[in-house]
Amino acid sequence: MHEPFFLRGTLLYSSSPDTIEILDDGWLLCRDGKAAGVFRSRPERFAGLDVLDYTGKLIIPGMTDLHVHAPQFSFRGLGMDLELLDWLNTYTFPEESKYEDLSYAEAAYESFVTRLTRSTTTRACIFATLHLPATLLLMQKLEDAGLSTYVGKVNMNRNCPGYLREISTNQAIRDTERWVVESRERFSHTKPILTPRFIPSCTDDLMYALSRLRAKYDLPVQSHLSENLGEIEWVKELCPRSKFYGDAYDQFGMFGGGYPCIMAHCVHSNDAEQELMLRRGVYIAHSPESNMNLASGVAPVNQFIDRGLHVGLATDVAGGSHESMLRAMMHAIQASKLRWRLLDQSVRPLSFERAFYLATMGGGQFFGKVGSFLDGYELDAVVLDDAGLEHPQPLSARARLERMVYLADERNIAAKFVSGRKVL
Repeated sequence: MHEPFFLRGTLLYSSSPDTIEILDDGWLLCRDGKAAGVFRSRPERFAGLDVLDYTGKLIIPGMTDLHVHAPQFSFRGLGMDLELLDWLNTYTFPEESKYEDLSYAEAAYESFVTRLTRSTTTRACIFATLHLPATLLLMQKLEDAGLSTYVGKVNMNRNCPGYLREISTNQAIRDTERWVVESRERFSHTKPILTPRFIPSCTDDLMYALSRLRAKYDLPVQSHLSENLGEIEWVKELCPRSKFYGDAYDQFGMFGGGYPCIMAHCVHSNDAEQELMLRRGVYIAHSPESNMNLASGVAPVNQFIDRGLHVGLATDVAGGSHESMLRAMMHAIQASKLRWRLLDQSVRPLSFERAFYLATMGGGQFFGKVGSFLDGYELDAVVLDDAGLEHPQPLSARARLERMVYLADERNIAAKFVSGRKVL
């Protein structure tokens, strides 16, 4: 297949949080890896171009997982009867320590990358562990798979087991800087992102040092924010000068404002924290299944959207049990209904249109013009085949897509493209 080329099929993509554009038999032009036009029929001037014909199938933008833990993929589905802090100590930390062994990392990361490649995810922001060789191994596998990702070598030097703790702040920064330089030189589609696990696991001097490193290399940042009530109280004790959790990150210079920043969860972010995120341009990674599994709560995601905050969707494996962004959409809708019915009727439930936007355009914007088929957007696309999902009468394209969110799995994915490159 040579560029430019056409994808032909039923096209569905967001143009705003509340609008899904639909073309039942559409032609999507790809030029230089970008969407270069959507047409109802092939224009005569492009008659000689190659066509990948998926007539009868649904073609949607690739989905962005804004927050997922690659080393936790191996124990997904375990410990779902625990809350966050107990779950970390019982399952997460013992598992992540195993990635010091490269042979273990090889097998575990191969499984993660294989499943991610077979999913609707084309872009992802990923936590690794604090182990430099294993993190580079993960990045190499993602690069080879053709996905577009940010990967973070985790930093943590307090309130964690001794077997999973940085030797010292100076050593942590030396290792992190070496990893940044090596990964920048080696990879094209897989990029480094600074990753302090969360404030309870990072001393003040480590946070300030990471902030200086961030500025030196102009790096993005990812971490966790206001996920759990116990965690929030803990941060108040650890950072008594801060007005709220997000303000602590801000005081360390690790909360956006001139550079990209993702904060996962934000379940209990108050008005002041939301306002600061809005001013700093922070992206919220909404992780609905994880927040239910670990009894953290349900974030007011529609309120975030209405306030103009950047919001995307996340699986948060292994707090979330599955890497499927289709399931993440389903869980986001379901959780928002329960929150509205049982807790706060001032924040309305999430519509299907908004859930689709979060999974595609909302999260995709962290990577630039990503997550739609509007002109100039990177052409990330997933072809869905619902022929095996029997139904006794014809359905609209939107109804077919909604059914896919609730019923489909990787067996329904017929093809996948990242920046115009076919990866599946």
